[in-house]
Amino acid sequence: MKKVFVSLLFMAVLHGVNAQVERDKVLHFVGGNLFGLAGAGIAKQISDGNRWWTFAGAIGGSTLIGLGKEAVDAGQRENGWDNDDLLATILGGVTVGVTIDIFTDHKKGKRKKNTAVALFKDTKAFDQMHRLEQLLQEEREPTLLALSLPAEVLGLEQLQ
Repeated sequence: MKKVFVSLLFMAVLHGVNAQVERDKVLHFVGGNLFGLAGAGIAKQISDGNRWWTFAGAIGGSTLIGLGKEAVDAGQRENGWDNDDLLATILGGVTVGVTIDIFTDHKKGKRKKNTAVALFKDTKAFDQMHRLEQLLQEEREPTLLALSLPAEVLGLEQLQ
C-alpha cells in the first residue's frame, strides 16, 4: 500500500512540474543532450578518454548548437534571441557530461591486463571453445551434434 501511495504522490508532483516547463525549453534540453553526447564522444576519442576534456566536449557541443540555433532565431522576424533557450540547451550538455563522468571507470592505470582471459580459461565455455578449435582443424566441418558432445565422447581428451 505504501508503494502505491508513493507512486501516486510522485505522479501528482511530476504532473505539476511538467506544466511549469515550456515545450520549447524541453526540446532545447533534448537537443543539448544529443549534441553534448556527440561532443563528448568526439572529445573522448581525441583526448584518449581524459575525463575533463570529455566533460568540456559535452558542454562545447551543446553550447555550439545552442549558439547556432539562437543565431538562426535572431535572424527571424517572428522569433528572436532567447537566453533561456540557450541556457536549456547548455544545461542538456552539462547533464550528459555529468552522467558520462559518473558512469565512466576512471581507474585506467589500475586495470589488470588479460583478466578476462584468465577468468575465461576457468570456465566450461573455454573448454568448449578449445574443442571447437580442435574440430575445425580437422579436414571436415563439425556437425552440431559433434559440437555439443563432451570431449571424452569425441575422443579429444588426449589432445587436451
